[in-house]
Amino acid sequence: MLIALRKEFLLQWRSRAQLVAVLVFGAAALLLFSFAIGPNAAALRQFSAGFLWLGLLLSSTLTLAESFHAEMENRALEGLLLLPTSPRVIYYGKAIANWIQLAIIGLSLVPVMVVLYDAGTTRILSLVFIILLGSAGLSAPGTLYAAMTAQIRSKQTLLPLLLFPLIVPALLASVKATSLVILGDPMSEGRSWIILLVAFDAIYWSLCGLLFGRVVDE
Repeated sequence: MLIALRKEFLLQWRSRAQLVAVLVFGAAALLLFSFAIGPNAAALRQFSAGFLWLGLLLSSTLTLAESFHAEMENRALEGLLLLPTSPRVIYYGKAIANWIQLAIIGLSLVPVMVVLYDAGTTRILSLVFIILLGSAGLSAPGTLYAAMTAQIRSKQTLLPLLLFPLIVPALLASVKATSLVILGDPMSEGRSWIILLVAFDAIYWSLCGLLFGRVVDE
């Protein structure tokens, strides 16, 4: 798995211009959302968490849709599957690399959110932890569906249609937990949403790893 993960990091480093483009896209999405609210500072701060995760969600579709592009060229994925190892190793290497990339995008969008929505917080570690959990919830099923749609010409259209309904619990928990970190949590509600995120991640990181071999064989 470490070898597969190293391969993914090398591919991401060589296509780092794409990561910069995705970051610019996410920042532009946050800017457009701020225009939609207008000059209402209280409303901007109140909805900042939702806009942050919506920007990351839109950016993730661009990243995940292209995550198997290199493997589809010259039938490289078939060569990987012929290696004397489990397909789950390939999946977890790809999913962890996607997770790290999505986490970088999410953390990079936080300063943009703070500037545009005046949504600063002193609970930085809690915010980072939630972004890591939420991006993991996007990465696990997103990587599986990216493998399913990799050979389809309209993959960038089909992937969001398959992915978005599935990740509603993780997205809702991420938005609520982030909002409580920014706006305050006097009733200690954030712990329940974090537990939901952890449960979602545990289920889908296990389930998608088990299903990946069947998906790529078909």
